[in-house]
Amino acid sequence: MRIGFYYIIVSFFAATNLMAAELNIYAVSKPNEEAKLIGPDAYLQLVVTGVSISDITRSVSYEADPSSIVNVSKTGHVTPLSDGSVKVIAKTSEGLSTSIELTVEQFGTPQPINFPNEIVPLFTKHGCNGGGCHGKSEGQNGFKLSLLGFEPTEDFEYLVKEGRGRRLFPAAPQHSLLLRKGSGDLPHGGGARFDHDSWDYKAIVRWMEQGMPYGSPDDPKLESISVYPSSRIVEPGAEQQLAVSAFYTDGSVRDVTGIVSYESNQKEMGEVNQSGLVNMLRDQTGDMAVMIRYQEHVSVFQATIPLGVPTENFPVAKNFIDEKVFNKLKTLGLPSSEICDDTTFLRRTAIDIAGRLPSLQEVEDFLSNDHPEKRSQWIDSLLSTTDYAEYFSNKWAAILRNKRKGNTYTRGTQAFHEWLMGSLHANKPYNQLITELVTARGEIGHNPASAWFRNVTDQKERLQDTAQVLLGVRLQCAECHHHPYEKWSQQDYYGFSAFFSRVGKKKTDVPGEEAVFHNVGLATAKNPKSGENVKPKPLGGDELNIKPEDDPRLDLAAWMTSESNPFFAKMLVNRYWKHFFNRAIVEPEDDMRVTNPPTNPDLLDSLAGHFIKSGYDLKDLIRTICNSTTYQLSAIPNDHNAGDRQNYSRYFPKRLTAEVLLDSIDGITGSSTAFSGQLPGTRAVSLPDDSYNSSSYFLTVFGRPEMDSACECERAQGASLAQTLHLLNSKNIQDKLAGAGGSADKLSSQGERTNEEKIVELYKRAFSRGPKEDEMKTAIDYINKKTQQAKEAQGKINEANKMAYEDLVWALLNTKEFLFNH
Repeated sequence: MRIGFYYIIVSFFAATNLMAAELNIYAVSKPNEEAKLIGPDAYLQLVVTGVSISDITRSVSYEADPSSIVNVSKTGHVTPLSDGSVKVIAKTSEGLSTSIELTVEQFGTPQPINFPNEIVPLFTKHGCNGGGCHGKSEGQNGFKLSLLGFEPTEDFEYLVKEGRGRRLFPAAPQHSLLLRKGSGDLPHGGGARFDHDSWDYKAIVRWMEQGMPYGSPDDPKLESISVYPSSRIVEPGAEQQLAVSAFYTDGSVRDVTGIVSYESNQKEMGEVNQSGLVNMLRDQTGDMAVMIRYQEHVSVFQATIPLGVPTENFPVAKNFIDEKVFNKLKTLGLPSSEICDDTTFLRRTAIDIAGRLPSLQEVEDFLSNDHPEKRSQWIDSLLSTTDYAEYFSNKWAAILRNKRKGNTYTRGTQAFHEWLMGSLHANKPYNQLITELVTARGEIGHNPASAWFRNVTDQKERLQDTAQVLLGVRLQCAECHHHPYEKWSQQDYYGFSAFFSRVGKKKTDVPGEEAVFHNVGLATAKNPKSGENVKPKPLGGDELNIKPEDDPRLDLAAWMTSESNPFFAKMLVNRYWKHFFNRAIVEPEDDMRVTNPPTNPDLLDSLAGHFIKSGYDLKDLIRTICNSTTYQLSAIPNDHNAGDRQNYSRYFPKRLTAEVLLDSIDGITGSSTAFSGQLPGTRAVSLPDDSYNSSSYFLTVFGRPEMDSACECERAQGASLAQTLHLLNSKNIQDKLAGAGGSADKLSSQGERTNEEKIVELYKRAFSRGPKEDEMKTAIDYINKKTQQAKEAQGKINEANKMAYEDLVWALLNTKEFLFNH
């Protein structure tokens, strides 16, 4: 089975009616060698590409000349029949054809089977060693396998040497318990996993017939895998056959298309079966990826599914962001929405940058301003305010887990929050900010950044949070086994952990507080699997020899913030992109891996490059994003982009966060919320830690994070019945509406102003726009109705007028337009 395929594409030009057309056939071979099938059990998957770069593997007919050497199925699957050379010809119904030369060798000599290379992957392919089956820590029904086959030596022990030999019966392999349950001959909780006539079943039989060998130490080991094609533009409803190559240490290449595991990351866009056939679903456009796993290695096929609408007339591109986004939209044939109007832009940016609604004065000034650069000027003005620093400090405090422990450590969380806010307001370069965080020493009074080492308490949490928050790498899986979707091993995990192995803490004179220091000594972390003491090791790098007196965190920070670091800048720009667009370029935003590719790689690379070139300037990054036409597109969909979530063809509305919504309600009702221990008028977005959640039902029910994890997913942004009921009839909201000195009270008592003027003010404060004609009529009619009812009942007209305005404010804050940023 020592076969594979590299990049051998044979093209054949056939003339029909004096016109030439090209077909391509992808076949198996080492570089510059003829394709070969070695042994009677070898196989080969052909991939045939048509003139339009579309897959036609299953729509052509195949012939073998001579026909006695190989058999070619209708799906392009080639199996040997005898030794010799053969030409395989693929023909279309229109008469176009292409061919490739193949050679079969050693047909009469079964090839020795290597257990890790050929048997263990079958358990992964069929889900036997998954976390929900025999791969979980305690196994399943007395039979255990290593998770995803990452420990083949243990799997060999489980199969061959445990269970008193009942699982395998080499004298009559077909009667082995493993095969009888796997094929469904005996009751099996996982059901039948393969058929009797499948290659997988027969491979296990051959392995038992050969004496169940593990394999020789001299057998080649897997180095990498690749998939052909790696990317394609594929029409909705079309299909694409994949072919997977495995590269070994002896230079051999093997076709492993039929024994690898496939997984689609966008199942609503495309599905993949176990033979590597990807089926695109109709009525979907965008990007989907298929992850291919073989042993501990992964590869990815990425498909772009176009809509196919002519897209020439895009809004004017203002910067490189627009160029990258519009190029992708042109490829997809996906028209963008129009640019949003001034009122929408004003409210959108105020919420996204400063975490608040624009004031009445800001609305009036902006709408009356006719300067051509007024949008850019508005963005600059927001970035210069403390509101911006407070809002983004709120974001970072949650990610960095600025959590108060019970009723203690108030000084620490407050100081850490103020350090964040001061750094952001002063526009401290991001690389400097993170260096100060990761290398912090001393006590909180002298170095507030050191509070992070109390918030994130132990070595394991520090390495995992650092990797996830700052690099977009989720290393948690690698603590116990090789990462199932990435290249990171336990050695990588403990090598990264070693950077934090010399962090010491000691009590200070202030009760409940600690100082952080470098505990002199050799930095290592013990790999519990191998027992090896691992030196500090950057991800993807070599072990470092650090002197005992030197703090390894300095080396970690230097590596992380280096311009050549492949993770650092991309992670930050991806996180900030999600903040503004409600969907990251790589989603989730902190899970950046080869098996989770970006929807627009050029955009991600350009953003990261621009960020580095700017000197890691966070305000410049925000300014660049918000000044782009892409960010300023309307949220209103056109006839084609209503379902687009990947390509930013329109602004996608997002619910206001708990803190912003509470502040906005306080603003429109004119009734501020008091927070214990904070100055009057303190905004909810300015709260330093999690302790205020317990005292504010509003913040809890609307999803303010508890700061227990480093994932932004902890913030709940979905709607719930409890939220709806709270806005409709909670005492808290009713008190704000009816409070003395509130908006309704003031508006109803201003006799010198007309109702029309007051309603315009309400709409501008809520939506940054005036009311539409029908909205104005509805509001005026309602006020007049309430007043007339009071007159007829000989009631108090002033109270009726106040209640009418309370109802108007209540109605506005319960609209989607108020609850969402759009």
